[in-house]
Amino acid sequence: FGRLLLVEAGSRLEDYSVFYIGRESITLTNFMMSWNNCEFFTYDPESGESQRASASTSRLVKRRYYLVERARDAGSVGILVGTLGVAGFLEIIEQLKRALARAGKRWQVFVVGKPNPAKLANFPEIDVFVLVACPENSLLDCAEFYQPIVTPFEMEVACNRQRPWTGSFVSDFRELLPGYPHHVPLPESQEEAEGTEGDVSLLTGAIRCQSRGVENPMDVEPTDALLVRGHNLQVVSSQSAAGYLAARDWQGLDPRLGQTRVSRVQQGRRGVAIAYEDEHKS
Repeated sequence: FGRLLLVEAGSRLEDYSVFYIGRESITLTNFMMSWNNCEFFTYDPESGESQRASASTSRLVKRRYYLVERARDAGSVGILVGTLGVAGFLEIIEQLKRALARAGKRWQVFVVGKPNPAKLANFPEIDVFVLVACPENSLLDCAEFYQPIVTPFEMEVACNRQRPWTGSFVSDFRELLPGYPHHVPLPESQEEAEGTEGDVSLLTGAIRCQSRGVENPMDVEPTDALLVRGHNLQVVSSQSAAGYLAARDWQGLDPRLGQTRVSRVQQGRRGVAIAYEDEHKS
């Protein structure tokens, strides 16, 4: 996110402690997440207080891993375009689309400006949002939002089996693009993407239903066989829009035809809003 720490040759950044001068801010959070193996100390010049912030780093990492698990359980993902000026934002959106399609997740792209709970609450069918924004504003506090919001790096951890969770964090989405050090390509085959072992949710304890996604239907090789049997037996799960509607707490206005007693028509007020006929004139 535009910051560099210079270390001596032959040493690692993990061997150093970081002393941050300033108030608690999103910049400090980005430092602590990007270099979460370092011990952090902070000093506030206004209050004159200093403290050890490594305990906060551990809580932040655990919170982000929880959001990764929420992204793995999600079936519908919303891609939030939070920037139109950072180079590479179109490329990372296309890369996210391919990763979501390979993982069998549905996706939609939203351009809503600065995200807030009121805007995102209009899309209850979305299970999790992924925010494409500048590195300084990628980490949002999801406490006020109805759905969790993750970064492109966390979404790739959830969708790409070749990118395991190691505790490291990448806040700049440009580092995930081809040609950069943190780029991890998608598995070449669908079988390699799904893996050979079962996938169990760490949040619900249920087995995740892996949908078979195909990025481009034209890439399927033609065959004259009636049925091509796979090597592994799998449980097929069918999810329909009617099933999603039935699972919602509120399903819209119910007309209840023939069950609602018809009320008598009553005469309303007459006049204009500024002076109804039944109002007393002062």
